[in-house]
Amino acid sequence: MNTKFYDMRNLKGDLTGGLVAGVVALPLALAFGVQSGLGAIYGLYGAIMLGILAAVFGGTATQASGPTGPMTVVSASLVASAIALTGSLENAWGIIVITFLLGGAFQIVFGFLNIARYIKFFPYPVISGFMSGVGLIIVLLQIYPFMGVTSPSSTLGVLLEIPRLIENLNWSALGLGLLTVAIYYLFPRLTKAIPSALVALIVASVVGYILQLDAPLIGDIPSGLPAIQLGTILTIDSSAYLLILEYAVVLAVLGSIDSLLTSVIADNITKTKHNSNRELIGQGIGNMAAAVFGGIPGAGATKGTVVNINSGGRTRLSGTIHGLFLLAVLLGLGQLAAFIPLAVLAGILIPIGFNIIDMRGLRHLFDVPRADAVVLVVVFAVTTFGSLINAVALGIILASILFMKRSSDLAEEGTNVATLAGVDGEKLWDDEIAHYDDFKDTVYVKHLYGPLFFGFTSHFQELVKDLDENISALIIRMDRVPHIDQTGLYAMEETAFELEQKGVPVILTGLQSQPADMLERIDIIPDLIPREQLFDTFEDSIDWLQLQLPERSKVAV
Repeated sequence: MNTKFYDMRNLKGDLTGGLVAGVVALPLALAFGVQSGLGAIYGLYGAIMLGILAAVFGGTATQASGPTGPMTVVSASLVASAIALTGSLENAWGIIVITFLLGGAFQIVFGFLNIARYIKFFPYPVISGFMSGVGLIIVLLQIYPFMGVTSPSSTLGVLLEIPRLIENLNWSALGLGLLTVAIYYLFPRLTKAIPSALVALIVASVVGYILQLDAPLIGDIPSGLPAIQLGTILTIDSSAYLLILEYAVVLAVLGSIDSLLTSVIADNITKTKHNSNRELIGQGIGNMAAAVFGGIPGAGATKGTVVNINSGGRTRLSGTIHGLFLLAVLLGLGQLAAFIPLAVLAGILIPIGFNIIDMRGLRHLFDVPRADAVVLVVVFAVTTFGSLINAVALGIILASILFMKRSSDLAEEGTNVATLAGVDGEKLWDDEIAHYDDFKDTVYVKHLYGPLFFGFTSHFQELVKDLDENISALIIRMDRVPHIDQTGLYAMEETAFELEQKGVPVILTGLQSQPADMLERIDIIPDLIPREQLFDTFEDSIDWLQLQLPERSKVAV
């Protein structure tokens, strides 16, 4: 058993991963702060507190957390609504701070309630499409900084503003960007002892500084310790309570989805397993701490996490260092970070973006089932040119619908093969073969495969309607039906009722516990299907039929 608190072999990678992730997160934190409407410094406050505390208390070893696009959009909407309600940003601070606090608190509650368990149902095409979309977003949004031009705010803008890119191209920035990419790819051929991303960052930045190249830099960084904002919550008016609750829940849900999705992506890259509930608790603690200083809330940042992993980060120390680096910038080291050219960051991010794209999934796009391919492409497109969260939600919905369709098709296929009269004896179940010739015309056997749910019940009802008028009994084999939903119950009820009106008994064999319990709860058993027509085996049902139908001689299966 390994009793070491920390494996020192990970130290170099964690330091490098954390530092590179911190450098990458810095301009994003400042930009998200501006976008939120609170100011750049509040984006940095949020990145510091969430980055450190989510790494320490969270459940994903390599997670780098901070302000994210979806969370910032909701925060900006909250700020605008609070200002509209109170008349000014100064008056709105209490509403903003308490909402951020509650959002984090709700995430902690989600963690204790085990809400995170549902993330395991994300299908691979959704994850693949999302990962590839995020990778492409990184590449597209870094093309402009790579060439020394301010990037559009959206991927669609990247494509629409190409003339501006060509007109304002900065050759110095492009040169530094190309140098960075070259070092990133070529340095590992010399040695892998030092991550190439860190070498590229330092060398290209030093070259740009020594040669005094005219390339855009990160620029001046605000410094100084933040002030505690909790006093502002004492001035909240009761008219704001609904607004606070609404936005707190939205932030908690969105932040949880965003973080857990990034955790799944981290698992896919590192081949590890995160603790979803702990991750939500850690994210909640971080967001609550950020709120104390007015910092905007965030989540597990996909870009920062992947940068961290690809730069060598392997433990939660890397995420902590990422946050501590941002704290150091806040306290004075911003003078050094200010000289890093944006083109150098772009030169690091572009290769990482390509590494994120799931080339295997895209390469097999025409080989996998068409439904999976459609889900992957849709999620990929919406992620790249729309909303990350909407992309995942749409992917889950599509995947669920297509899964239900496939399940329904499978059930229908099984039913068609072994249900109606005239089917070849080779397609019967083994225990039915001996009775086929004796009962093949007037007693029908219906096989059901898998859950009897709403995706299949319409076909089930259609088959019953097509039964021959001379039918004397219907045996429904439930051996392979572990579950029945409400729609399935009502389909069974309708079937039993119609056949009862015709004097045709419905017989159930192999009934499992959940379907049996459900059928009894709504009185299908015994009102429509008496208990004497329930049998453990097919043989028992045949014995009963031979007593009930002595003059009949044939079963259709």
